[in-house]
Amino acid sequence: MGISERLTTRLLEVFEERQAKVLAEVITEAYDGLVKVSDFNELKEIVRDLAEAQRASEARLTRLEETVADLIEAQRASEARLTRLEETVADLIEAQRASEARLTRLEETVAELAEAQRRTEESLQKLIEEHRETRRQLGGLAMTVGYGLEDRAYQALPRLLARDFGIEVRERLHRRYVKDRKGEYIEVNIVGEAVRDGERIVIVGEGKSQLSRNDVDNFIRKKLNRLEGVFERIFPLLVTYMISSPDVEDYAREQGIVLYYSYDFYPEGGG
Repeated sequence: MGISERLTTRLLEVFEERQAKVLAEVITEAYDGLVKVSDFNELKEIVRDLAEAQRASEARLTRLEETVADLIEAQRASEARLTRLEETVADLIEAQRASEARLTRLEETVAELAEAQRRTEESLQKLIEEHRETRRQLGGLAMTVGYGLEDRAYQALPRLLARDFGIEVRERLHRRYVKDRKGEYIEVNIVGEAVRDGERIVIVGEGKSQLSRNDVDNFIRKKLNRLEGVFERIFPLLVTYMISSPDVEDYAREQGIVLYYSYDFYPEGGG
């Protein structure tokens, strides 16, 4: 084995094959040319520097490989996190779709409720109007019944008052407007002048189809109290078909009000 091959074999322990061959050739040429010792030493230094540079390169390469490995691992971790993030976003998108669907159903329900409320309000308003009309008609009917009762009372009361209280009715009983103590006109349903025990009195009354305690109080407040002082002596009375409760008759008499029923209007033995 020649010197070149031996050098190459030795140099392969440190350098790559191409580098080892080149160095072996250079050394062989230097040797063949009987290089000086100083030149050979310089060459050895060059070889040593090259070997050190090679080692440094390999160390850097090793560190680079480790860095690349770390980057690869970091990339894998990033991809895993990205995958989880994508899954989370997909879940959020699905949840958003579900929320929008629920919101749509809720909006539809609210719209249906609003429509139902509108129909209910319309029905209620219609019912209120019908109730108002019914009350108006009932009020008119009650007024008609009351007026009919009072019309009969105009004919019968002079006889009844003369029989029961010795009152002489001097003028026809009637319905008219009278000024109250404030000078305001009020409707008095039964009114007329009469004489009792030589004293002039004024009969003031009204008729109710069914008399209640509240009707008695209203008669006192709206008629008798407002006419107090307008007439010197008032003889109050009420006429009715029926009382609303058993105590109404006694209650009226306790207030000093005479009460007659419609059946009192018939002469004794009549019908």
